[in-house]
Amino acid sequence: MAFTHDPARVPKTRAVALRLARAVAAAPVDWGPGFVKRDPYESDPGFLPALDANCVWQREPLPATVLATLTRYSELPAEDGKGPIRVAAVVTVHRTVTDAAWEMAGTLEEALRCPDQQLRQGERITGLISQGSAFGQMGNLTSEDSLAEGGEYYSDDLGGPHYYYWLQSRLGQVTVAAVGRGADGRTPEEVSAALVPGMSQMLSGLETELGVTK
Repeated sequence: MAFTHDPARVPKTRAVALRLARAVAAAPVDWGPGFVKRDPYESDPGFLPALDANCVWQREPLPATVLATLTRYSELPAEDGKGPIRVAAVVTVHRTVTDAAWEMAGTLEEALRCPDQQLRQGERITGLISQGSAFGQMGNLTSEDSLAEGGEYYSDDLGGPHYYYWLQSRLGQVTVAAVGRGADGRTPEEVSAALVPGMSQMLSGLETELGVTK
């Protein structure tokens, strides 16, 4: 896929990278009508989620290859007897395109290594299956690399199993991801559909911020 990045707009410092992440990360309005902020709304941008040898997610200081990362949490509240749909937007700005490509490859490897993962205390996902595609493969017409990951979600407050879905794409040195978690009364189709507007908005915003043209 032929993207043209404006060299003057490619982040080279942590401050510029964090500004880009904040500009691109999907907010409640980007997911669709009814979505609101969760508490906490944003992650600490000084730390990066990392999957340890025991398949437990930890937060670690940013490695040298990452300039900035930011996660925003939103949800469609419970209504009409249905539980909430919880979504998150993740933007990670790497120092180089190669570093970002390695993140995409590592995400695919994690699902193979750890099909069952603990997200945090009281939350876990099981039976993960992931699939990657380059531009032009399996319907990917919006990014240089993309991947999708699905499984079942369990939590102390929402029970389970509920549908879990993760979408991730790369443009240049930046990756964006959208993750959705279901609840009682929410179908897999509802959760998957909820991710589309947020992911589309982030990719569009990224093209605008970096001066990318097709």
